This record gives sequence, structure tokens and C-alpha cells, in this order.
Amino acid sequence: MDPNSQLLENPGQWQQGQVVEITIENISDRGDGVGKFQGRAVFVPDTVTGDRLLVRLMKVKREYAHGKVQKIIEPSSYRIRPNCIVADKCGGCQWQHIDYAYQLQAKQDQVEQALIRIGHLANPPVLPILGSTPLGYRNKSTYPVKRSATGQVQAGYYQKGSHLLVNLNQCPVQDSRLNPLLAEIKLDIQARGWSIYDEIKHQGRLRHLSLRIGIATGEMLLTLISTSPDLTGLEAQAEEWLEKYPSLVGVLINVNSDRTNAIFGQSTHCVAGRPYLREKFAGLDWELLADTFFQIHPEAAATLLGVIQDQLQLTGTELLLDAYCGIGTFTLPLASLVEQAIGLEIQPQAVEQAQRNAELNQISNVTFQQGKVEELLPRLEKTPDVVILDPPRQGCDRQVLATIIAQQPERLVYVSCKPATLARDLEILTQGGYTLEKVQPVDFFPQTAHVEAVAFLTKNF
Repeated sequence: MDPNSQLLENPGQWQQGQVVEITIENISDRGDGVGKFQGRAVFVPDTVTGDRLLVRLMKVKREYAHGKVQKIIEPSSYRIRPNCIVADKCGGCQWQHIDYAYQLQAKQDQVEQALIRIGHLANPPVLPILGSTPLGYRNKSTYPVKRSATGQVQAGYYQKGSHLLVNLNQCPVQDSRLNPLLAEIKLDIQARGWSIYDEIKHQGRLRHLSLRIGIATGEMLLTLISTSPDLTGLEAQAEEWLEKYPSLVGVLINVNSDRTNAIFGQSTHCVAGRPYLREKFAGLDWELLADTFFQIHPEAAATLLGVIQDQLQLTGTELLLDAYCGIGTFTLPLASLVEQAIGLEIQPQAVEQAQRNAELNQISNVTFQQGKVEELLPRLEKTPDVVILDPPRQGCDRQVLATIIAQQPERLVYVSCKPATLARDLEILTQGGYTLEKVQPVDFFPQTAHVEAVAFLTKNF
């Protein structure tokens, strides 16, 4: 008998606070399990396909609801014990309760379904997803700092859907070499008596603690984000930290006095050591600042770069354009394979670092331009042979796509961290004279619902 048969006879069951029994049928692109009750979708976090559950309906709409697990009646075969003891509370990860092989399958499905449903691409050429190291991969973690009711300085991630802090002394997703700093620096902050920021009252100073490590080099940076640089004894404490942690090469303070959810402010000052760490990636040397965007999972980024190199088979004669290039993460490694490379980037500091890292590696056939891609792209003197698009989550600006369609470069490489906007933009490009050759998903963000994918397109001749 259908376990929901009696409930289906009572339409009044579809209301907030009601406890219903459902079976999770799949996973949404936001990472929640999806089941059906009375023919309507129920989105339930912390679940996985195959779970049979009692769920309390929390937010009820006409056609769907959001629910909260009350009891696991029968766990899915894909459900595992999380590596983290606070995984059920912490908002840092979504999927530690899901077997990694099934995480990959869910992400594969997410990419394929986005291309079909949003991109209207029949039988999209999606290759099997490439996995990566599922734990200990994050090279950067930034934690809000709070003071508990008993006065203890705490740092961690917020509980899911709240601003209640889950205090952490270690995190299985970040590089394990950062764990001692996370655990012990809170004690030093406590001993110094520095005031802690209260986001409701907009009072206090210390807001966040940011840790960054060079995966290949082991060099670390510690950054305190504060409403003011005036923390009593900061210079002495910074020197103590450098002496205590040999791999720590710099202690910095970033000033953010705004009433905002943004973590980093505009001003960063090096208190002790140096303002950057050294990293090695794709056979090159890199200097990374505390707030520079660099791929969180370098191993996965190297995998994706390898896919791009294998697919393009560059001959050394091409003009390559890297739009949204950041600090040149892809531009610089590919520059040695082409005649000339150009990077476009809106952030001035990123352009400065890209130029610095080009000099560091004696790469002379690359130039970087600072500005909006939609404004710089039409001004190019020559149409590139290959264009790499690596936009933020919202995808490409419409003017960027229009310019590409007008210029008709021979080959496009579209790197995306959001399948929905990738699918939207691929539909525009395929209608504008391009053929989608293949899409390769890569898991950049294990234990979360996020997935990276790279699409390759060629001009229709």
C-alpha cells in the first residue's frame, strides 16, 4: 500500500506545521532532496535520493513546500556517516551525508538537466564528470568571529539558514594544515581582549578570521577582518604568530567598517611578514594576496586546465582571449601554447597581480586589460582565434554574447560554475552560429551542490 494513501485523502494535510511521510526522489540544483506529497514537490535539506522520511512542512506554497526532517524512517543506500561531527548543524557543507560517488552522479544529472530544460539542447554532449579529492581540499577559509554568552571567542560557520555560529576547531574540508591555526588563534584573540563585532548593534571590531594556504608550498597567510586597524598589541601578537607557526609567512589586517554582508573591505595592511604567499600551479610560480580570487580546489582546477589543453590542441599560432581572466589562472599557463594571449578583467587588483605573475614567470606574450568585458571586447583590434569565457555565477553579460556572435571567433571555451546560466548562454551561442562539441563537468566543490563545467563550441562554417 502507498504509505501516503491515507494522507492523500485529506487535502487539509497541506499546511504549515503538518508532518507528512515522503520518499526523496531526486536532488535539486540547490542541493535539497525533493519528494512528493499530494502530487506537489517538497524540498528537504540534509536528505538524499532514496530516504524515506517524516518531514514537517515549514514553508508551504500552492504548488510546493520546504520541509525539515523529523525522522528518518528508512535511510537511503547513498546515505553515509559525515566526517564532521557538526555536519548536521554547520552551513559550510551540504552533502557530507551523501556518498561521494552519488554526489558526482547528482552533479552530472544537474548539468545534463540544465542543458535540456533551460538550454533546450536535445541530447547534450555531456561527458562523465571528473571527480577530485573530496576532503581536505580547500586552500582558503574565512570564518565569522563571535563571542558566546559566556564570553568565549568563537569562530566557525553559521548554522544553515541562520546567523547562529557553530564554533569549529577543525574543518575536514579545508587543508588540514590550517586546523591548528583555527583552533589556537581564537585563544590568543581571547587573551588579547580584542572586542568582537556585533552585527546587530554594529559595535565592536573583529569580524572575521581568514586563513589561506599554498597547497603546493605550504605557505600560509592569516588575515583579521576588523572595523578598525587599532587592535591593542596587534604587532606583537603578529610577530608571536610568525614565530609559533613556521609556515605562516604573513599576518594582515583588512579594514571593513561598513554595515554589510561583504567580508573583505577595500583596505588591507600587512602587519608582519609579507602580504602574499607563494604557490605553484600548472608548472608556474604564483604570488597570492589574502583577498585574491584563486580556485579553492587547485587540484580540480589543474584537471580542468588539462581538459582545455587537450581539447584545443593549440599550435602556437593562435591569438587567445581570456575574458573574466582574474589573476590569469588560465591565461598564463595557456600563453606558452599560443602566439599571443590577452586577458580581460574588471578588478584592478587582479590585473596588477596577473601582470606581476606574468613577470615572475617571464611570460612576455600576454597582456592584461582592466575594465568591463562587455566594453573591452568590441574594442579589440583583431578577432581572437580562441575565446575563453569564465564569467561569475550570473553568466555572461548579454552584450558580451552579442559581440562574440558578431565577431565569430573560431572556437569558444565556456567555463561555468552554475549550470543554469551556462545552459542559458549556450542556447544563445548555438542559435548565433556555434555548435556545441562537448561539455565536461569537473567537481570543484565536493560536499556541496556546486559543480563546475567547461563547454567547447566551434563556429559553423
